[in-house]
Amino acid sequence: MTRLCRIEIDDRGLAPPTPEIEQDRRVAVFDLLEENRFDLAGQEGPFALALGIREGRLVFDLTTESGAKLVEFHLSLGPFRQVAKDYFQICESYFDAVKRLPPSQIEAIDMARRGIHNEGARVLQERLEGKAVVDTATARRLFTLICALNWGGR
Repeated sequence: MTRLCRIEIDDRGLAPPTPEIEQDRRVAVFDLLEENRFDLAGQEGPFALALGIREGRLVFDLTTESGAKLVEFHLSLGPFRQVAKDYFQICESYFDAVKRLPPSQIEAIDMARRGIHNEGARVLQERLEGKAVVDTATARRLFTLICALNWGGR
């Protein structure tokens, strides 16, 4: 079974997320647990993931469902910085638009937001190459969690 069965967010030492970011985090975790594809080379799943940031690096700490340690890998946050910055700028525009603009303008902003989100997912899939294989939907949701960890308390 190539899937995640549990996801923990290690946000110790990080600024608390905004209400919007916290909501995105809850939705991403819920959606991930409902459906995901996470294939860890040479390992049998399902897997439990603890996702966090340590010493300025993104940490994927994976265990078996029962808690036996499998692997931990660290990724540089550098490749995510620009796309995450763009993502949060468009998200701010979207949250503002929802409060005051007509649906047609909200839809245009949401399309741009989805495009940037897809780019973040692509970057994540590239960074995980040789470590794990995730489908696009899983990468999108994990990208949301990465952003919530790293930039949620901006």
